[in-house]
Amino acid sequence: METCHILVVEDDPDINRLLCTVLGGAGYDCRPAFSGSEAELWASKYEYDLILLDLMLPGLTGEELIERLRRRKTMPIIVLSAKTGLSDRVNVLRLGADDFIPKPFDNDEVLARVEAQLRRYKEFSGGAGGQVLTHGDLVLDRESVTVTAGGRPVSITAREFEILSLLLSHPKKVFTREQLYEQVWGGPYMGDDNTVNVHISNLRSKLAKVSDREYIKTVWGIGFKMADE
Repeated sequence: METCHILVVEDDPDINRLLCTVLGGAGYDCRPAFSGSEAELWASKYEYDLILLDLMLPGLTGEELIERLRRRKTMPIIVLSAKTGLSDRVNVLRLGADDFIPKPFDNDEVLARVEAQLRRYKEFSGGAGGQVLTHGDLVLDRESVTVTAGGRPVSITAREFEILSLLLSHPKKVFTREQLYEQVWGGPYMGDDNTVNVHISNLRSKLAKVSDREYIKTVWGIGFKMADE
């Protein structure tokens, strides 16, 4: 089995060491980083399968790092932070994080979230044998993990890629928020519409930056589907 490489970005040495030990014990190869600037440096030099990220960091903040990474990286980013207010969680999701774990955290939960993110990212990015999905001038390539709209590249997160891949796989189907959450996040839906809504909103905004077409339609009172071609 191929080893997955994880960048652990946490300025507290004890917490960073704990996370690396827990993840290392599960077979992951971990590199510690203790500031946002150091993490950006490592991410520019090496490819990581996932980034585990605190928000309150010296140098670049976690929020700033997410913004910079999302300009060129699609791997999952899990935020692990003591900033647990609703606005904090919504903000990091809007910036491009894929999941949020509040501090203090449970080691088993961190492992389960990491495993889920890596599993679903691999399933959607490489598990379809290079299948290319199209809808009008929207093209999603599962092998290269790329999206173009009107011939122009669209930079999206791993979670947004999964959502778009699911919608494109069934372009006539209306997905409820519960269905999207359970199929994309891979866990039970707890009635939090905000998580799905934020990711759909982000995806729409990124598509709108490169094309004036509507690609994702809201079916009021039900959920979302691909707009008619």
